[in-house]
Amino acid sequence: MFRILAAFAVFLQTVSATSLGIVSTEGGLVEGQNILLENNRYVDVFRGIPFADIPARFEKPKRHPGWDGVLQTTKYQRRCLQVDLTMTGTMGSEDCLYLNIWVPHGSSVSTNLPVMVWIYGGGFATGGAMGVNFLNNYLYDGQELANRGNVIVVTLGYRLGPLGFLSTGDSDMPGNYGMWDQQAAIAWVHRNIWSFGGDPSNITIFGESAGGVSVSLQTLSPHNKGLIRRAISQSGVAMCPWAISKNPRKFAEEVARKVNCPIDSNMVSCLKTVDSATLTVAGTVNMSGSPDNPVVNNLVLSPVVDGDFLPDEPHNLFHNAAEIDFLAGTNDMDGRMYGGMDIPSVNDDALETPVEDVKRLLAALTKEKGQMGFDGAYATYSATWGSSPSNEVVKKTVVAIETDYLFLIPTQTTLYLHAGSATTGRTYSYLFSVPNRMGGLMPPFPSWMGADHTDDLQYVFGKPLSTPLIYRAEDKALSQSMIAYWTNFAKTGDPNSGGLSVPVTWPAFTNADHKFLELNGNINSASVQDMLRLGYVYFWTSYLPDLPEVTSK
Repeated sequence: MFRILAAFAVFLQTVSATSLGIVSTEGGLVEGQNILLENNRYVDVFRGIPFADIPARFEKPKRHPGWDGVLQTTKYQRRCLQVDLTMTGTMGSEDCLYLNIWVPHGSSVSTNLPVMVWIYGGGFATGGAMGVNFLNNYLYDGQELANRGNVIVVTLGYRLGPLGFLSTGDSDMPGNYGMWDQQAAIAWVHRNIWSFGGDPSNITIFGESAGGVSVSLQTLSPHNKGLIRRAISQSGVAMCPWAISKNPRKFAEEVARKVNCPIDSNMVSCLKTVDSATLTVAGTVNMSGSPDNPVVNNLVLSPVVDGDFLPDEPHNLFHNAAEIDFLAGTNDMDGRMYGGMDIPSVNDDALETPVEDVKRLLAALTKEKGQMGFDGAYATYSATWGSSPSNEVVKKTVVAIETDYLFLIPTQTTLYLHAGSATTGRTYSYLFSVPNRMGGLMPPFPSWMGADHTDDLQYVFGKPLSTPLIYRAEDKALSQSMIAYWTNFAKTGDPNSGGLSVPVTWPAFTNADHKFLELNGNINSASVQDMLRLGYVYFWTSYLPDLPEVTSK
């Protein structure tokens, strides 16, 4: 009788819940949490699966040794060690190489689903696989994206700051440890995702800001050959001026001096002995800028051309992405935050932003080309001003300069390079232009705000759908559309086909017509446009580089 009752209980469990149950991975068995959703759908969530061992200082990650029994993966693990908001303390742990998986199910357990692997941003210095948390609502919770798009979503941790990116520029401390962590996670997913109902031959990596740069660089690295099918870079690509550290040794020596290490042949061995929190704080980059020394010049802790992960400069590696479908874009005011760091008056409607500050900023960004570079830049950005530009026009110009230089022009360049090198890989371009909801309420959110840096994230991860009370109808519609475009792309390489309907057909980007889609609360046929900021693209990619250099960068 007991066996009959036990069997009946198991039967009831199987008919009332669709779940993977205990899953076998290369490290051992894992068990997550099964959640009942609407419409008799379920999602299995696995939080905190180790994809590599606890990393050794300044070394590539190694495979996890495994575990006995069933690992209960129901809690997020700590984020990688990083500075806190005070910039003088730290949070997180060196034991941080874990990933999280969301697997959606309908009436039966899913099999052969496309896989989307998220790489978070944060300037290679901060961030986490879960994202910011408000009332236990994590930004990078993959549930909405997984369920609505019928894809598996994976988020991962990677080393940050000096532990992830400090480099001497040679074999002593080659750097890119955070990039190797990402690559190890992608490889783990490729080897193990079949057990979770995923298709290892259909992996899309996607990310934003430094995560977007990371995605772009992962497609260019020869170490991912055959692992990545598609990629989405949001507000960050390989060609960004802050994506690659040009003189890593100089910053490594600055950090060494701060922690009382020599800058000779013993520097690396000394740095390995320094307390991890002390080293992390010592490796904090200076985020203060001015018109004459923009903050972009201080973003020096980033990936490097190491001859291994990146065997050459990024622009020479696009052949490695020839078979990868690539979708990329920026927000229309991605540079607002950085413009406000360099010229603080930009953020306050009540303060005047002098034209002289615009000139100083352009002079700083074009200084290696001297007077001719500055003259061309100023003529380009003041062309529509008229004789007496308003204060708002001047402020918007500062934001346009920073957006173009840091994000938009590098993204267009990356799209050109991908489209030009592609064999079977398709290319798609977008501009996200939903005005920030904080605009005009108080500094640092001026009244004329467009889409700020990171404003796109809430829509991709379905926040207007999971927390609808604080969003408008058009926000919910946009989130549904972006989830449809993103997950269709992950399934087929075409954002228009993959099972979810979209408001308008998004044409591919080619070097002949430069088509792009503007994403906002009213996507229609007029949202399909071409030649995004072509005059500015021409200035930064053709006119300026062709001028003779008068000073080194």
